[in-house]
Amino acid sequence: MPEPMPPLALTMGDPAGIGPEITAGAWRAMRAGATTFAVIGDAALIARSGVTVREIGSIGEAAGVFADAVPVLPVTLAAPAVAGQPDSRNADAITTSIARAVELARHGHAAGVVTNPISKIVLKKAGFAYPGHTEYLAALCNVPGREVMMLACPELRVVPITIHVSLRCALDELTTEGIIAATRTTHAALMRDFGIARPRIAMAGLNPHAGEGGTMGTEEQTIIIPAMEALRAHGMDVSGPWPPDTMFTPPARARYDVAMCMYHDQALIPLKTIDMTQGVNTTLGLPIIRTSPDHGTAFDIAGQGTADPSSLVAALRMAMQMAEYRNRS
Repeated sequence: MPEPMPPLALTMGDPAGIGPEITAGAWRAMRAGATTFAVIGDAALIARSGVTVREIGSIGEAAGVFADAVPVLPVTLAAPAVAGQPDSRNADAITTSIARAVELARHGHAAGVVTNPISKIVLKKAGFAYPGHTEYLAALCNVPGREVMMLACPELRVVPITIHVSLRCALDELTTEGIIAATRTTHAALMRDFGIARPRIAMAGLNPHAGEGGTMGTEEQTIIIPAMEALRAHGMDVSGPWPPDTMFTPPARARYDVAMCMYHDQALIPLKTIDMTQGVNTTLGLPIIRTSPDHGTAFDIAGQGTADPSSLVAALRMAMQMAEYRNRS
């Protein structure tokens, strides 16, 4: 009989955002199930949402208390957390939570890392040197530059080739080599972490109508198609380049397992339009599993008890499913 999976490590996110209340909501939804998690954060903050919390000394204690209380590995805040009022004095606690979660996963004590939303602006004011979560996680795992962001919901998976840069910079940064690297990482992850034996990969065009044979842009011919040819030479099932305005319809989505997109919003707009509630952000190319809900800190509704935990629940469940697939390989 296989050994039970260890708990997931759930980070605190920004304490002034909706992280504490969606954490409480996720625990309520999952407390009777097989997936367990431990929060690395402030216990009193989570208790404000009306749930029972219990501080633990090690993540191994989480499974024993999960049915009755939210297990918390404590992190001390530098300043009181006020819902909807982010405070950069708590930046160190936020990043400490992430670093501890990664350490637990890297040593096999956690099945994976699930991250609550952070505010890039809040962290940057405190000197945070990374564009976002994804890049910070790659640095913590000693694989900077290998990270690939994938967004997934039950009906669609998308990967943006260029991520946290302006659209103008994305056009400059898009390269054949970058497409190849991101696609190879995605292909390997779909087999290892999602159990897809032969992933079907759809490549989006950059320009309207995928360039219309070069009349609306030549990047398809000069950048994208050479990447596709190289990937096919390695035995990958790659189709396209697809016109971006038609490749996300239901009949089109049925023909591929993931869409490789050329820039951030080309990927995220269809995913969030189709199913933001169940959307999950997962980082591929890391030695650990990492997922997160597909939304931000929502400071405008924090503390009101109206935040929907569905995306966090989906992220927790996906992380455990990925861990189970990886454990089999």
